[in-house]
Amino acid sequence: EDKVTMEILYNKYDVFQKLPYWYLSAAILMLLFTILKIFKERKALHYLVNGMHIFIGLLFALHTAGLIARWYISGHAPWSNAYESIVYVSWATMFFGLAFDIKSKLTVASSAFVTAMILMAAYMNWIDPEIANLQPVLNSYWLMIHVAVIVASYGPFALGFILGFVSLLLIFFTNEKNKTKMDLNIQEITYINEMALTIGLIMLTIGNFLGGQWANESWGRYWGWDPKETWALISIMVYAFVIHARFVPALRGKWIFNLMSMFAFISILFTYYGVNFHLVGLHSYASGEAHSLDWIYYSMGAIVLIGAITYPKYKKYYKK
Repeated sequence: EDKVTMEILYNKYDVFQKLPYWYLSAAILMLLFTILKIFKERKALHYLVNGMHIFIGLLFALHTAGLIARWYISGHAPWSNAYESIVYVSWATMFFGLAFDIKSKLTVASSAFVTAMILMAAYMNWIDPEIANLQPVLNSYWLMIHVAVIVASYGPFALGFILGFVSLLLIFFTNEKNKTKMDLNIQEITYINEMALTIGLIMLTIGNFLGGQWANESWGRYWGWDPKETWALISIMVYAFVIHARFVPALRGKWIFNLMSMFAFISILFTYYGVNFHLVGLHSYASGEAHSLDWIYYSMGAIVLIGAITYPKYKKYYKK
């Protein structure tokens, strides 16, 4: 009876459908106030930024409550299908954004923005938000461990993507008057970006090892070059390269690091979406119609364009 009451309330308020718009509104306002604060130190802007920060924190609390409610209603961890995993990734993105808020308010605003985008993706017409029974193959304690860790790792990577974009945006708007302030903010964001990618890489690697243990229990082998396993390994290698590229003199610098953090996220998107809907394997649990992968080429083209537009400013003001 309690579960029925909870489900009625859950469906009545439907917080996950409303949260993207609240997150997006708060993110845009906080970004606006924070950027204005970079150029003009005003007490009113300080209070407005802090107010938006608190509001985003409250939205995150509501986000968390929604996940707990879904967990209680379904009786299993809320990351067992496409819809739930997207909601969980968005939660992890916001969690890490708030965790890094001490260093930069831009991080919180950027995290809220990308969290809104991820949550909107959960309501595309081919994704079913219905609370359903757990697939037999997922009915294991490993769902709580392996899937929780490996899917949560996508959060720091999503954060790295948006922070990379914000850093390049600040580089583009740099001029002689604001160079000092812009440089300070870019350094802070790049540092947080590196921390986020490092945490994501550690979580993804641990999640992969835990997946090997589950695979051994379920299928009698630790590794079988299944598409999901292979692409998780590719993503580990991609992010390991991005994090360690600074040791190569030609690949050292804030511009190239932030650009690579954007490129690297494409590997995560393909690991999550491409493998589930386009490749056949033991990990293909998602249901729904497979859509074109043209977005990969468009995304890569857009990132190349962003890099080309921002590099002249980086060369002029930041390259040593």
